[in-house]
Amino acid sequence: MLAHIWFGFFAVGFVSALYQWLVNGQAGVFTEIMQSTFDMAALSVEVAIGLIGVLCLWLGFFRIAERAGLINVLARVLAPLFLRLMPEIPRGHAAHGSITMNIAANMLGLDNAATPMGLKAMQDLQRLNPNPDTASNAQILFLVLNTSSVTLLPVTIFMYRAQQGAADPTAVFVPILIATSASTLAGLIAVAWVQRIRLFDKVILAYVFGFAVLMTALATFLLAQPAEQMAVSSSLLGNLVLFSTIMLFLVAGWRRRINVYDAFIDGAKEGFDVAVRLIPFLVAMLVAIGVLRSSGVMDGLIAALDYLLTAIGINTDFIQALPTALMKPLSGSGARAMMLETMNNFGVDSFAATLAAIMQGSTETTFYVLTVYFGSVGIRHVRHAIGCALIADLAGILTSIIVGYWFFH
Repeated sequence: MLAHIWFGFFAVGFVSALYQWLVNGQAGVFTEIMQSTFDMAALSVEVAIGLIGVLCLWLGFFRIAERAGLINVLARVLAPLFLRLMPEIPRGHAAHGSITMNIAANMLGLDNAATPMGLKAMQDLQRLNPNPDTASNAQILFLVLNTSSVTLLPVTIFMYRAQQGAADPTAVFVPILIATSASTLAGLIAVAWVQRIRLFDKVILAYVFGFAVLMTALATFLLAQPAEQMAVSSSLLGNLVLFSTIMLFLVAGWRRRINVYDAFIDGAKEGFDVAVRLIPFLVAMLVAIGVLRSSGVMDGLIAALDYLLTAIGINTDFIQALPTALMKPLSGSGARAMMLETMNNFGVDSFAATLAAIMQGSTETTFYVLTVYFGSVGIRHVRHAIGCALIADLAGILTSIIVGYWFFH
């Protein structure tokens, strides 16, 4: 499927460019497309190089945690849940611990930590994969949970809204929490349906209930803060948890009389190798996304949707926020740029800008996550991963629109 989608990006981009040239008279569209291919190829290398330091850092700490036995402790805590959701992972396997760390980092909005932890989890899962070039059921479920990305502390969105002068930068907190929860739930249900996972198992329901209680408690704590203090508290909580985790790894290794420095270096070397292997996969996907963006496909799609909904009498105020939604599965930086552009054009406290911020926090960048995670272990056949991930994206965007109207319209 990935090969067909990749080819489709180029084909649709070419047709759109022909339309822009022959119908709209924009002969410069081909120059923009070719410039985009060069820019995105360069960006791919920049992204991979930017990941080297972060991967070396976190995979180094992970190696200390593994040798200290902490990953095994985490694996035992969540083994009952993972044995039902991912039955092909043996009890006590290191993948349980690395998956847990990744999901926790995503929840806290710690992107720099979540990616290396996710790549470590994907490598652990790959060791159990009987077909190394084809995604396993466990890898697909893990990837979809990442693309739907429950984010409890969307600190960066608060910061952008504050920088743009929002009256209440954290007003989108609860709507984002609802939208990202809907996205994750939809992704989980989609994967469970394909893989025949029994979600109504009492153990799974117990973990889900505990997770919901934890999220409610944290959300209640944050909502009790004054509006101007919530972003500060969110950032403090996330970074406190992160640094406390690092110290836990180091102290546990020290008590086990592990040479923590050598263990860190061993893990860091692995991080360098992973980052270098990502470059061809990033070039392939980001160049295709660049062609799609610069060919005018997004503008045409939004215009057509606006015309259709207006014709049948549906309120189209949300259309102005759609560029962020359409860009989100393709490019995180592109979606962020669209959100900021909407804030600049309509005002940060406008309905369109507020809805764009909710959309930005509702899901992760599907094709980037898929490229990086599967590319890091050489997977080429992704099976139902893209379909389930896009279902999660759609649920997140639709829920964003609903809660946007509910809270702010």
